[in-house]
Amino acid sequence: MATLVRRNQNWLPDIFNDFFDNNWVERVNSTLPAVNVIETANEYKVELAAPGLTKDDFNVHVDEENNLVVNVEKKHEENEKAKDGRYLRREFSYSKFQRALILPDDVDKEKISAKVENGVLNIDLPKLSKAEVSARKSIEVK
Repeated sequence: MATLVRRNQNWLPDIFNDFFDNNWVERVNSTLPAVNVIETANEYKVELAAPGLTKDDFNVHVDEENNLVVNVEKKHEENEKAKDGRYLRREFSYSKFQRALILPDDVDKEKISAKVENGVLNIDLPKLSKAEVSARKSIEVK
């Protein structure tokens, strides 16, 4: 039976890896950003925690199953030459996640808007009027 042995010229990073590669510490990439959903008389508002992200990091769309889908991909730009040290462990240099929320029937999908402000992605989902919702659901029985 072959034994896997970690070979590294510097023992310090292995101590950090052994400590952090266990079940005691939850992995950062296994969590999704927190989401708030607020309903007013005229709209729904979705707030998604987005610290350090810009509008270019987001792709927001409605999929074929009427889900609001938020994709995020943030790559760290290599700019380490000015640093005095080196990373022993690096977990926040790349972020990628997707959130999908089922849209209510009364959302006007043509008027959805999104913006990033103060570390929060804000998505406005205007509601259709009650008459528009009723007209859409009306099916004539013959």
